[in-house]
Amino acid sequence: MVNTPIIALDFPNYESTMNFLKQFEAESLYVKVGMELFYQTGPSLIEHLKRTGHQIFLDLKLHDIPHTVHSAMKGLAGLGIDMVNVHAAGGLKMMKAALTGLEAGTKHGEKRPLLIAVTQLTSTSEEEMQKEQLIQHSLTDSVLHYAKLTYQAGLDGVVCSALEANEIKKHTSHEFLCVTPGIRLEGDAIHDQKRVVTPQEARKIGSSAIVVGRSITQSVEPLQTYLHVKQLWRDIEHDNI
Repeated sequence: MVNTPIIALDFPNYESTMNFLKQFEAESLYVKVGMELFYQTGPSLIEHLKRTGHQIFLDLKLHDIPHTVHSAMKGLAGLGIDMVNVHAAGGLKMMKAALTGLEAGTKHGEKRPLLIAVTQLTSTSEEEMQKEQLIQHSLTDSVLHYAKLTYQAGLDGVVCSALEANEIKKHTSHEFLCVTPGIRLEGDAIHDQKRVVTPQEARKIGSSAIVVGRSITQSVEPLQTYLHVKQLWRDIEHDNI
């Protein structure tokens, strides 16, 4: 269980990212660096974030032939990241190759980064999935299928909607990570997300970690909003003790 919200650093460049992070100098954060930012800044940003004491979820969603993914993961492991992901749609062989690559690239004596797989994007509706991916099952069934495949491959967990987390853990294990984006505070706009929940709801229904982006990054007071989200997330834990 990740006891602090993961902040999605969905910024276009290094400068805007640093301007945002200046507000959190007293906080040790868990941040998500996605394709938009990583492709603009490369490893230099990752190195800076590690030097300043932050944990990093590198959200690149690798999806390619097994050999390529193995090699890419071997290189990414050397960055000292804490978590990285692939697309479960790449299949069992690709996911296993990603895991062995990550293990091979992890320095001796250091902990291997967590490896999780994307099931269905939280921006995808059931209608879109059926029409565009030609998957003639329910969205829940598709997510569950990918989660079980990910578990079989030996990965640490999945990216999914919080709405699917409890069912996934029933069919895998309680320790299997369910990292859930699509988190919004009450009254927030949902933007391009389709399956959204609040931090409290996510914790109650089985999320292992929440990824929060615009609710924090576009807030008038990002630090205060972050602390509020963190309190909401942790309060549920205290209620269950």
